[in-house]
Amino acid sequence: MEADAPLPSSASPSPAASPVRLEPWSEGDFELLTAMNAPELMEHLGGPETDEALAKRHRRYVDLSTARTSAGRMFRIVLLPEEIAVGGIGFWEQAEDGEPVYETGWTVLPGHQGRGVATAATRLVAGLARAEHTHRFLHAFPSTENGPSNAVCRKAGFELLGARDLEYPPGRPMRCNDWRLDLEALEGPYRP
Repeated sequence: MEADAPLPSSASPSPAASPVRLEPWSEGDFELLTAMNAPELMEHLGGPETDEALAKRHRRYVDLSTARTSAGRMFRIVLLPEEIAVGGIGFWEQAEDGEPVYETGWTVLPGHQGRGVATAATRLVAGLARAEHTHRFLHAFPSTENGPSNAVCRKAGFELLGARDLEYPPGRPMRCNDWRLDLEALEGPYRP
């Protein structure tokens, strides 16, 4: 499958039809990343990034998606049946208490929030992380003050491990909830 090819709808870990499709992040997604850098969307992440930081982030997303390794992937979220990009999501390797795990994070553009888009995308990305057969757990670290993102974790089946202090971006203290999903416990087409 080419880097820009859409993922088959069978990539869903759930038998129900998903309202979204995930497509690998590509060079053409910089405008989407710029839209995702809006102040209201970056409120819990230290505020909007500079143009230079945004260009570096875009390069990391493209590289992660084209490398095709088990290090993770980034995706644009495509709303169905409209066929429009409404956000981004991904999973990447991270060390959690000295153990390798996957971490996930997402952004859904205003006007498309509150409709189950982030939850559906999170379920899809969990299935894709599971398909790597690399790490047992997928974590998410939304700010304790970010009610919608914490709700996504709960609805997507993550277990709340508790609150913890992290730095994001580096140098900025942030109180987060540590949500964990056991990828081996997921049902669906990606059984190891």
